[in-house]
Amino acid sequence: MYLKYPFAFMLCLSLGFAPALAGTLTAEEIVKTTSDQVIARLKIDREELNVRPELIYGLVDELIIPHFDFASMSKWVLGQNWRQASDAQKEQFTFQFRTLLVRTYAKALLEYSDNEIKYFPVLSNPDSNLVVVKTEVAQSASTTIPINYSLHITGGEWKVVDVAIDGVSLVSTYRGSFASEIRKYGMDALITKLIDKNTKIAVNETPVNETQ
Repeated sequence: MYLKYPFAFMLCLSLGFAPALAGTLTAEEIVKTTSDQVIARLKIDREELNVRPELIYGLVDELIIPHFDFASMSKWVLGQNWRQASDAQKEQFTFQFRTLLVRTYAKALLEYSDNEIKYFPVLSNPDSNLVVVKTEVAQSASTTIPINYSLHITGGEWKVVDVAIDGVSLVSTYRGSFASEIRKYGMDALITKLIDKNTKIAVNETPVNETQ
């Protein structure tokens, strides 16, 4: 369960899709407008975040979580195992999977330092309800990371359902890892493993003054 570019992934997460804009702007316009808003917020809060980096989670909850379709992502990442899971298992997995993504990558937003973002025309297929927004994020003067992410409209809003960074799909990456875990130990064991991992991340990132 490892991704090569956690910062790039988290920056892609930060390109949230504002519900108020979904009905009036194209997917590409929404990406650019909202990414500008997120970057501006990071610059404004930079000093406070340097002192209290744990505040990044509030920013993630406010600007990112509402704009991802974690239910669909969970369904796709489990594949056929989703159909075999109970309602309780689906609910628990979706919550823990969302928590894993947020806790693993949230602090990567703190690494942002005016990285240039290039936007490309949206790819769409008339036979699919998905569109793909292509961007590139500059890592240095000579290095860029291609980021493609897939969105669909649900409840009248654009929401992200997959992210591909440097050609590697988030859903595909976790699907293989989760499928292997389920084959060996079962669905409940996977959920337990995610709970344990999320707990360890939370403990390791708890500020010292909150543990006393």
